[in-house]
Amino acid sequence: MLTRYMADPVEMQLLHMITADPARTSTFTMFANHNYFLFTGAPNCHTPCVQEFPPEAWNHGDVNPDINTTWLGMVGPGVKQLGVVNSIWSDHTDTRPTMLTLVGLHDDYIHSGRALFEVLQDWAVPSSLLQHRADLTQLAQVLKQINACVGELGLDSLKISTTALESRSPGDKTYNQIETKLGEITGQRDDIAKQMVILLEEAEFNNQPINVKQARQLIAQGNALLEEVRTLAGN
Repeated sequence: MLTRYMADPVEMQLLHMITADPARTSTFTMFANHNYFLFTGAPNCHTPCVQEFPPEAWNHGDVNPDINTTWLGMVGPGVKQLGVVNSIWSDHTDTRPTMLTLVGLHDDYIHSGRALFEVLQDWAVPSSLLQHRADLTQLAQVLKQINACVGELGLDSLKISTTALESRSPGDKTYNQIETKLGEITGQRDDIAKQMVILLEEAEFNNQPINVKQARQLIAQGNALLEEVRTLAGN
């Protein structure tokens, strides 16, 4: 099987794949089996639709961990000397807020990611990032799992989306039910993530300690949503 997952605009919205320019946004996305990559070919297959290129590097975009796991190297004043750390889950959206926090700068841009304060020296970060550290860390970690494209929620939702697109129930009943549910999940996720980001941004750039009660409520809501999607995905 060449295709592992499939996403239409409903799932693509959940995965943050809908851009501001409709001309640059596809209406359907296939995620290949990690042993292959997909590209546009002749629709009538006059030329081979499946080919092997032994010299090709195995590094094409997909959702397989061997491909989408990347690394970030940090060094300099204020950065802890930890060596290789595999326990902190992050993605590209975390780089900018981490750099700004480290150098003490901020702007009015609302980030999708969060500062990786676990790798920064205490003296190099605002005091607000030293208070309620356990809750703050858990808040940041749950945010990544519900909001990152290849976080737990994103990967589980791809399984759900694929089930919907593969279904052949009369009147597309299964498809419509699942698509409606995915839309609801996206709305819940967006609401929770927005509140989480506000708390984190205030702590990272305005030296405002997090509201512990609100943070714990959001953590519980995020974990509940992860569990719901995990169950729907059959994990």
